[in-house]
Amino acid sequence: MKKNNQTTEEILEKLKINSLNEMQQSMLKTSEEGNKNIVLLSPTGSGKTLGFLLPLIRQLKEREKQNVQALILSPSRELALQIKSVFSSMQTGYKSYCCYGGHPIKSELQNLQNPPAVLIGTPGRIADHLRRESFDTEGIQILILDEFDKSLEFGFSKEMSFIIEQLSKLERRVLTSATSAIEIPDFAGMKDSVKL
Repeated sequence: MKKNNQTTEEILEKLKINSLNEMQQSMLKTSEEGNKNIVLLSPTGSGKTLGFLLPLIRQLKEREKQNVQALILSPSRELALQIKSVFSSMQTGYKSYCCYGGHPIKSELQNLQNPPAVLIGTPGRIADHLRRESFDTEGIQILILDEFDKSLEFGFSKEMSFIIEQLSKLERRVLTSATSAIEIPDFAGMKDSVKL
């Protein structure tokens, strides 16, 4: 297992990126200032995935390896797989796993018996796993609602609301959206959030 004290530079080198853009730097700084809830508004393709993954890996705890520590909800399978791919490329030594509809749930159930530190998935499939109690939510302290505007557009409000209700130990919520024209529902719990 790799240790988690890699520098941002080392991670960027693995991703073959020269430097962070302004939004990613701002996201890192805001996270390090200890802000609990962050709403990140940035256009599609601007590097939001790296923007929220970098602060996230700094919050993962080595000793909690046996628990899911962070949950990332994404509106589509493609986006979920893209997040998983970026996370894997960072080579943090932490396990991640992706759950989505359209392929057998059996392999997911098997994989979740050895929980990943970071669980990524679509709202429908994650809600399904929660109803089956496929993984424990006790260790989940970080929730990322990626492309939240799209999730609302695709009609995932009920699933997201159900999922968030199950997460009693949340310490940080990050919501990303490509548009500022969204009405953030109460269930997201973003009342005292910092907007970037």
